[in-house]
Amino acid sequence: YYPAQTGIDFYHHYKEDIALFAEMGFKTFRMSLAWTRIFPNGDETEPNEAGLAFYEDVFRECQAHGIEPLVTITHFDCPIHLIKEYGGWRNRKLIDFYKNLATTIFTRYKGLVKYWLTFNEINMILHLPFMGAGLVFEEGENKEAVEYLAAHNELVASAWATKIAHEIDSEVKIGCMLAAGSYYPYSCRPGDVRQAQIDNQSNYFFVDVQSRGYYPAYAVKKLERLGIDVGMTDEDREILAATTVDFISFSYYSTRCSAGADNPDVERTQGNAFAGAKNPYLQESQWGWAIDPLGFRITLNDQKPLFVVENGLGAKDVVEEDGSINDDYRIDYLRQHIAAMRDAVTEDGVDLLGYTTWGPIDLVSAGTGEMSKRYGFIFPGARMWATPENRARIAQDAALITTPNTTVPAELLAYIDPMVIEILTAPRRAREIFGEEKKGDWTTPYMKWRVDEMTGKTEPYSDYANGTTSGVNSEWQTRVQYVFQTSITYGDFEVDMSS
Repeated sequence: YYPAQTGIDFYHHYKEDIALFAEMGFKTFRMSLAWTRIFPNGDETEPNEAGLAFYEDVFRECQAHGIEPLVTITHFDCPIHLIKEYGGWRNRKLIDFYKNLATTIFTRYKGLVKYWLTFNEINMILHLPFMGAGLVFEEGENKEAVEYLAAHNELVASAWATKIAHEIDSEVKIGCMLAAGSYYPYSCRPGDVRQAQIDNQSNYFFVDVQSRGYYPAYAVKKLERLGIDVGMTDEDREILAATTVDFISFSYYSTRCSAGADNPDVERTQGNAFAGAKNPYLQESQWGWAIDPLGFRITLNDQKPLFVVENGLGAKDVVEEDGSINDDYRIDYLRQHIAAMRDAVTEDGVDLLGYTTWGPIDLVSAGTGEMSKRYGFIFPGARMWATPENRARIAQDAALITTPNTTVPAELLAYIDPMVIEILTAPRRAREIFGEEKKGDWTTPYMKWRVDEMTGKTEPYSDYANGTTSGVNSEWQTRVQYVFQTSITYGDFEVDMSS
């Protein structure tokens, strides 16, 4: 079961969702297009009219409620056909496919959308290359060289999209977007200070190009040292210089600390795919992300207009018996960050276009694939798992899920990720599959087999039963391991998945 395949089902609920946003007083709504909804394979010449019509309906619904759409063109969704056929963004052909996408949407939605973002968190290519650029590496391949090649192609495509947009509609504003958060030196040791400088340069390199129109000197020298050729052409230089973005947008969740090579023993932590030294002066979220409102103000620093498009706190919210959720911790987080943002505007003179949180509705976590990590103002409830297949499977298994003293309450079933149900019933399923001779741990081999079964890559059952799970699909880690960190509490019912 993959929660993200259903998600919050915005496709069928966008009218009621947008009405809820309007009720809350939203003036803008950030959303993303699905490339494959408009060009299913990515390389077609003619778009899918049904996909175009859907987004037009969404934008008109926003306008009807006085809400300005803020639209990300590409949000970690390189079409799988372009990955398999062309190798993802390592291939310059994707620039032309992206230009076709840009021309199509800017023409169709002229007058409906004013603010566009070209690529979501473009710097994620260096941290999550498959998500950021559809990169799959061959054994022995220079991964860093491929990442920078793909980044260059995305930067050029972004510049072309900016040019095309301004030619079609002079009123639109085009922004870039990065995963932001300043790096602090872990200490005043020169090695730590220098490492923080290097880390900040690596992070901001992308928006330096998109906002200034050229590769900064530190990036040019780094690529020279590494022997990396990004395939820069004269036409690339011209389009980068001629069409810089109108504003810089970014996500902000936390700051990070950098420790130099001469300071190797510091405690490490991670937030939003960025590893760093643990800051002893900051509190952390339940997922170990540093909470730093003042760091938000420090990050809000550029000569271009800025737009905060992601900020929020991931936490495990408890639904009380009366249906309420007392998330004062999230209210406090947002209050502190909004106050820091206000100070950046009123005292530092930052030109801030707007602020949107991640996310207005609870949604499946992109980083962990789980639903218990909630961010939103709106709790989608049973909608998450309401597909016929999921509901039938849940109903079938309800009586089989038990703790020492309790059976799952029926009213809770609508809120449980089906992957959790898979794990809770794994011992029974393992016996059905592997036979009674399987001894010891039933859950691990069953879940590894189950994940492979869902992706069509199963080995013979006996390989799993015997524990020889070599070559098991790597989605085991991303789809299952985080579920083991889940704790379900509902009245007298409690399950700690880690045990």
